[in-house]
Amino acid sequence: MAHTKSAKKRIKIIEKRTLRNKAIKSRVKTAIKKFEKALAGGALEEAKENLRQALRIIDKAVTKGVLHRNTAARKKSRLQQRFNRAVAG
Repeated sequence: MAHTKSAKKRIKIIEKRTLRNKAIKSRVKTAIKKFEKALAGGALEEAKENLRQALRIIDKAVTKGVLHRNTAARKKSRLQQRFNRAVAG
């Protein structure tokens, strides 16, 4: 357990940031699931809109420092590939 005042403050700050990061990661996962559900259902227009939303949310997670930019690029690329395959196929 922390003893100094500054260490106690750091613990509070870490807890706040952890909650914020969890919320942002959850938004990313939810957006991806929405896209995948629409894609599986065959609703390409809805999937296209959900893809745009997911890409925006992933980009925001990068700017907040929750996701590394390479991780985000990989996720975005995979989502886009899945959409393109569905449109072509």
